[in-house]
Amino acid sequence: MTGLGLVACAPGAADASGSTAEPTGGATLRGDLTVLAAASLTEAFTALGERFEAAHPGVHVTFVFAGSSALAAQVADGAPADVLASANPATMDEVVAAGHAHAPVVFATNTLRIAVPRGNPGAVTGLDDLADPAVKVALCQPEVPCGTAAAAVLARAGLEVAPVTLEPDVKAVLAKVRLGEVDAGLVYVTDVVAAGDDVEGVDLPPGSDVRTDYPVATLTAAPHPDAAAAFVDLVLSPTGTEVLSAAGFGRP
Repeated sequence: MTGLGLVACAPGAADASGSTAEPTGGATLRGDLTVLAAASLTEAFTALGERFEAAHPGVHVTFVFAGSSALAAQVADGAPADVLASANPATMDEVVAAGHAHAPVVFATNTLRIAVPRGNPGAVTGLDDLADPAVKVALCQPEVPCGTAAAAVLARAGLEVAPVTLEPDVKAVLAKVRLGEVDAGLVYVTDVVAAGDDVEGVDLPPGSDVRTDYPVATLTAAPHPDAAAAFVDLVLSPTGTEVLSAAGFGRP
């Protein structure tokens, strides 16, 4: 199994039934399956990829993790890939409308949390602190789902925040926090979980957060439609739910 940055990959065919059955008997599945997935899915999908390869020894899974808008652009440009998992239904809707995917299913949800470096050197205790010009803040670029969600949260709170950096995806924001290059970043709850002791999490005020839905679909030009459908089945299965829940994702 391989994880890649933003590069060309391979599409797959969606399971219109929305089946949540566990994948079975991988003897007939072969090939190199390419899955395009939102950056926030890195840890959960990597774990699912390992399980998928164990169940289907004839399949090698390659992941491309990046911002959802960048992945959609890859699909539109004809990059070969089998499955798309987005952190934004609107992005997936554009891919479907263009005829590149069909039958998307929302499989998980996420919310935002403030991440601060270990020890919290900026003394960030809440969302209001992000509006302090003395606090260095990292946000996602507005066109990617974590940036859209952050803008909605800040607007709902009536806050104006001037970030020192706008990053292409949520993992890039998390990296800035981990390295201590910023005092705080708005990332997903799952990213704080994945970072472990490298960062600390600060909760958002009740009622200020917004929910992010994650749809998955196979791509209509998938080189390996059977394997693609089987991977989507795994994501939707009880095993998929278990892995995603352990990573901090909510259920639809």
